[in-house]
Amino acid sequence: MTKFNPYLNFAGTTEQAFNFYKSVFGGEFISVVRFNDMPMEGVIIPKKDADKIMHIGLPIGKDQMLMGTDALESLGQKLVQGNNIHMSIHPDSKEEADRLFSALSDGGKIEMQLADQQWGDYYGSFQDKFGVYWMINYHSER
Repeated sequence: MTKFNPYLNFAGTTEQAFNFYKSVFGGEFISVVRFNDMPMEGVIIPKKDADKIMHIGLPIGKDQMLMGTDALESLGQKLVQGNNIHMSIHPDSKEEADRLFSALSDGGKIEMQLADQQWGDYYGSFQDKFGVYWMINYHSER
């Protein structure tokens, strides 16, 4: 089975973002690796970045994992956030769609309010308070 594991990059806010996502989805982090945990030969991580997240994983459901990292300018990484990526969630019920939409959009910007759409699905989209774009799409077998 092919799995889709979204990997998110943040400009120093990975830990805060993943604690927020954990509060919404529940569960425990599988992995939390900080830059100071993984010394890289020939690479000096500035003290201000040493405690930033190199890798983090949060299981979501049975077969999905949300993963992320901090993009460090001190390593020549320049994060440019845009609307080119949406995280698409397909909950099992309308109630779960409502819960996820409400929790994840808190403090963010709604693009399309969650509602029954002309194509037959219960759908909404938004940008969360960390700049990540999300789509919630519940499809009922009518």
